[in-house]
Amino acid sequence: MEKVTTIGLDIAKHVFHAHGADPAGHMVFSRKLSRAKLISFFAAQPRCVVALEACAGAHHWGRELQRLGHDVRLIPPAYVKPFVKRQKNDAADAEAICEAAQRPSMRFVAVKSEEQQASALVFRARDLVVRQRTQLANACRSHMAELGWVAPQGLAHIKRLAELVDDPASDVPDAARPVLRMMLDMLAGLDGRIAQLDREIVRRAREDEAARRLMGVPGIGPVTATALLALAPAPEVFNRGRDFAAWLGLVPRQNSSGGKERLGAITRMGERSLRRLLILGASAVVRHASHKGAPDGSWLAGMLARKPRMLVTVALANKTARVVWAVMRTGESYRAPALAA
Repeated sequence: MEKVTTIGLDIAKHVFHAHGADPAGHMVFSRKLSRAKLISFFAAQPRCVVALEACAGAHHWGRELQRLGHDVRLIPPAYVKPFVKRQKNDAADAEAICEAAQRPSMRFVAVKSEEQQASALVFRARDLVVRQRTQLANACRSHMAELGWVAPQGLAHIKRLAELVDDPASDVPDAARPVLRMMLDMLAGLDGRIAQLDREIVRRAREDEAARRLMGVPGIGPVTATALLALAPAPEVFNRGRDFAAWLGLVPRQNSSGGKERLGAITRMGERSLRRLLILGASAVVRHASHKGAPDGSWLAGMLARKPRMLVTVALANKTARVVWAVMRTGESYRAPALAA
């Protein structure tokens, strides 16, 4: 039997498919596996490269296969798709994963530890609860608008609607009051859960030395600092800060051809939670500089003088991402740049 050097594994909930190839890329086997037999199958295989798509459950199986001595490589699904030949099925997907893993220029995703995934859970939970709160607040505003009470957007104005619901003298129908009151109580409960998650995030940021260093960067608070440590890959994965900013999607999308450069909006690739947090932090810095004034001779002052505010915000988020990479890579604290004379 020919020696297997690379195995492409297409994972799912219960049914898996493995495609083994030799050093020349020729198929050695293509097998369907059940979840119960997956570990025993790979335990019997010679130590080799095992490639998976970086999707749900990939990090768990990556850790399990690493314990067996295999070299696990996770590939972003977008990089696997070009290697799928015609029809899509489990066997074709496993073959495409195996072929993509053998490309010398392929980019891989680092396998996360259980601690890293557990740390990221607090942000996933917070995002979920924030979305639920937004949906519920919009529902309250919409129902009240149907009854003739219009409130501006924003959670700060929900209090006024609550006062109308609780006021017996208001024109809110009695039949609607119990349901509206229930929705407002649910909204208050979600506010409490978000505050609880925020306290947990702040506690983690204060206990972590790397998070404290990141909080020294303008526009980065406890939430962003802890999210960067939990969700971002190791800084050694990137050769420079520009690569990290590009991974976050904070660079223009290119559509260049024939020697002509055409740049569009940002790509919005990479981790969207980190990108959103960096843009929100940059927006706060830009808003403060717009009202209070940026230091004379600073990069921010020059950009605000000649560019639109939103463009400056995204550019500052890109600049912050590069600073974050440098702080994480070197382990040094942030030092503000010297102002131009």
